[in-house]
Amino acid sequence: MDWPRPWYSILWAPWRMSYITNVVEKREGGCFLCESPKMGDDRKALIVYRGRQAFIILNRYPYNTGHLMVAPYRHVSSLEDLTDEELLEMIRLVKASMEALRQAYRPEGFNIGVNIGDVAGAGVPGHVHIHVVPRWKGDANYITVIGGTKVISQALEETYDLLRPKLEEAARRYGLG
Repeated sequence: MDWPRPWYSILWAPWRMSYITNVVEKREGGCFLCESPKMGDDRKALIVYRGRQAFIILNRYPYNTGHLMVAPYRHVSSLEDLTDEELLEMIRLVKASMEALRQAYRPEGFNIGVNIGDVAGAGVPGHVHIHVVPRWKGDANYITVIGGTKVISQALEETYDLLRPKLEEAARRYGLG
């Protein structure tokens, strides 16, 4: 058997071990997706856009620059638990995220995903959220694959400053603002 199979690709993310070992283990009982909107400082919380039912937050442990997450304010573990209004707003926020990321970074593609449950890879299994990850050819390069290190080319604060106005503009186009 050839590995990887021709139809199979791997998104290596060894740098996320710090998230798994440091953040998830220490978060017993707390949910950062519930706590972040209550912080009172969206920049510190990395919330780049607030809707009525859901919000967009930068991933503190990104796969790539611009890695966003769309989450409902309500703590629910699966898509089936969302109201139609929450789900619709989340999808509109995904569209707005893609538009803002295209304007800001010109990605060649996106990974859009929802991991439901521990076994599916959910880092926050109790609070459903949608990942929006911009992708470019070659974004998993030598240092990532061989060195186990991911180079994120922009500080989270700079990403926040660049994306926030673009997300506000894109959200208005999708009837969210």
